[in-house]
Amino acid sequence: MERKALVGAPSPTVLKRYVALELRRLRESAGFKRDEVASRAGCATSHITHLEVARNLPKIPELELLLRHYGAASRIPAFVNLLETARAGRDWWLPFADAVPAWFELFLGLEATAAEIESYHGLVIPALFQTPDYAEHIVRSGSPGLSNAEVAQRVELRMARQDVLTRDPDPPTVTAVLDESVLHRAAGEEIVLLEQLTHLLKMAESPTITIRVLPLSAGVHAGVSNTFVLLTFPALLENDPGVVYTEDRVRGTYYDEPDVIARHRSTLHRLRDAAQPVEESRATLQRRIEELSQ
Repeated sequence: MERKALVGAPSPTVLKRYVALELRRLRESAGFKRDEVASRAGCATSHITHLEVARNLPKIPELELLLRHYGAASRIPAFVNLLETARAGRDWWLPFADAVPAWFELFLGLEATAAEIESYHGLVIPALFQTPDYAEHIVRSGSPGLSNAEVAQRVELRMARQDVLTRDPDPPTVTAVLDESVLHRAAGEEIVLLEQLTHLLKMAESPTITIRVLPLSAGVHAGVSNTFVLLTFPALLENDPGVVYTEDRVRGTYYDEPDVIARHRSTLHRLRDAAQPVEESRATLQRRIEELSQ
């Protein structure tokens, strides 16, 4: 299956989200209510709402009207380019559509677009670092009712996501804090975990990837109960606050409120500070690999 679509412009899904966020932010900064803007634009208030929740993309004439009304006429060329790119683009994960729940589509686009990906993981190796065999074990254990074909497609999707790590140009900076227990959790046959940790150690050699191990001796950490991912975006998406993503058995949740992002960033910094330094983390990985090799 083709796996080159990660490279290039942001996905239409991401651009639609960004345009929506900016239109809402610009309207609020200008001090207008939605019904006032709808009256000026000659449309229903619900249409303005749909534009601001990423249900629809604006047409170029109404975009120009809105930006002028908000005192942001200078940004018209950049926004027009975003609209044209969004309409001409194609989300990279479409070949895997059967394996992607609707709530996960936005994350795939955001992850592929991000300039920085920071995360904490307390149960498993993150998907961006997983080997095929490890990923297969995770998929099968999480969804035992899947057919072999469905499992294979989900594993291939995870492998395709990893293309972002070598995105050309400008691969993202990736920082992951892993609880030490992750290095000891079985993944089927012992060889699967051994190969996974060997791969992880190799990934840690990349200049754009930082892996730090949070030792068991660090104790418990209040306010941390699950994996979370913090995404920061390139300058192309001006004023984008970033996204915190969490996930449970039912769906994924996206947070773009500045205060929520700040709280998660603070938590991640605390975890990072409590984790082993980079070289010590690599040494911990190496020791665990040697234990499994005996």
